[in-house]
Amino acid sequence: MVMSKIEILYTKAESNSEFVLLYKQPSVLVGRTDVVSVTPWLAPIVWVKTFDPTLINFIYKQQNITIATTVFALGKYTRFLKDFLESAEQYYFVGFRVHYYLFTDQPEAVPDVKLSEEHQLTVRKVPSMDRWQDISMGRMGILEKLTKSELDNDTDYIFCLDVDTKFYGPWGAETLGRLVGVIHPWFYDYKRTKFQYERRPESQAFIPVEEGDYYYTAAAFGGTVQEVYKLTKTCREQQSIDAAKSIEAIWHEESHLNKYLLYNKPSKLLSPEYLWRHIDIRRKHVKMIRLSHVAKNNAEVRLNN
Repeated sequence: MVMSKIEILYTKAESNSEFVLLYKQPSVLVGRTDVVSVTPWLAPIVWVKTFDPTLINFIYKQQNITIATTVFALGKYTRFLKDFLESAEQYYFVGFRVHYYLFTDQPEAVPDVKLSEEHQLTVRKVPSMDRWQDISMGRMGILEKLTKSELDNDTDYIFCLDVDTKFYGPWGAETLGRLVGVIHPWFYDYKRTKFQYERRPESQAFIPVEEGDYYYTAAAFGGTVQEVYKLTKTCREQQSIDAAKSIEAIWHEESHLNKYLLYNKPSKLLSPEYLWRHIDIRRKHVKMIRLSHVAKNNAEVRLNN
């Protein structure tokens, strides 16, 4: 029997209930040939048509998991909250338990967005900051504290996302993994010598020109709570060492994130589908946009430029 979608058949035995999944047989000979779907260390790179979303979501649903999701909205960035939350409710882990943690200096500006039954939102007030660079780099310390002591034992995974983004397609259980990096949409087809790594040896984020796998965005990353704690703790510590020497990495916490993921290989990579540069920009290999930055004037929304 050939089936285009997964069908779940339930059969009742005398003492228990069993279910059988029926779906089209996977192939080792047929698949996408225009992109690479695995890294040299055998971590999957997730693109559309490299997985069956219904099957994967079904498997993870049986595990009764909870996904924490953090977002920061300070200053004028609160204007992006409504689109972010409303689009997330349409596409982000639909049918799973999600706990949003929103960090903002203006709790009164948080819009009233109707959440699904499985989703909840916690708003945390944080101090305002004078520079957008300080906001960017300060996130790692807040995330370190959250993952170390504030998330309960029922939270399994966490994703850290930028607020100036909007969902346009499904983001589901195919993204879950021990340590998850997202390939930066600007550099996914660049050679490593063109990556915007920190090249000054005096910085803790330093990566030599001859090294590097991929360039990862800091606008989206995640993994298990334990792994994200180790990542954020290390990045915060490295930033502190740099700050003591009056050094600021070229792309702030993103530079430290790339250093960490170079020497602590992610177990899963998400393709630029999962964080695109802008919805209207033409793309060759990116056939589906799931999350994208929104158009904005950086000079207008940032505290300084």
